[in-house]
Amino acid sequence: MNHPVSENESPANLLCKACGLCCSGHLFSWVRLNAPELDPVQSLGVTVIRDDPRQRGFTQPCPLWDGVCTVYTSPHYPRSCKTYRCKVFKQLLDEDISFPDAMTVVQDTLSLIREIEPLLPASTAVSFRERVIAYKEELEANKGGHTTAEQEFLSKTAVLLVRYEDLFGVDDFIDYDA
Repeated sequence: MNHPVSENESPANLLCKACGLCCSGHLFSWVRLNAPELDPVQSLGVTVIRDDPRQRGFTQPCPLWDGVCTVYTSPHYPRSCKTYRCKVFKQLLDEDISFPDAMTVVQDTLSLIREIEPLLPASTAVSFRERVIAYKEELEANKGGHTTAEQEFLSKTAVLLVRYEDLFGVDDFIDYDA
C-alpha cells in the first residue's frame, strides 16, 4: 500500500498510516463520540449512533478509512481517533521498539488477519472483529467435532488475540457476559 510520505513525518505517523487496525474494524467494532462531535462527524459522511448516551459513536470499519484516514487533518476529526494510541505506537514513541520492528509487528498481524479472513463464514456483520467474535463463540459452544478448517480458525484466532493484547494493548476483544 502506498502512502504519501513527507520528509517531516515522524516514524509514529508512518506506522499509523501503514497499520490502520484501529480504523478498519479489526481491533474495534465502534468508536465513541462526545455529544458535541455528533453533528460534525455526521457531516463528514459517517452514520452516527445517537440513541444511547453511553454508546454514542459510529461503527467500524470507519467509512472514512480508505487505506489511510481521509479526514485526518479535518477540524472534525473525532477526538477518540485523535487520542487513541495502541501499545506498539506508544513503544515507538518511547523508543522501546525500532521503526522496522514496529512495522514488522503490524505486517505480521495483517498477514495473520489475511489468513483468518477466508476461514470466516459468510456474515451480515461488516466488522472483522464482530465476525470473529461470533464465529469463535459459536465454535466454542459446539465443543468437539470441529473440522480441520474450524480448528485452524480457532488456533489462528488464539494467536491473533494474544497479539492484540500483548502487542496492541487490546485485551477486551471478546464480549464477556456480565
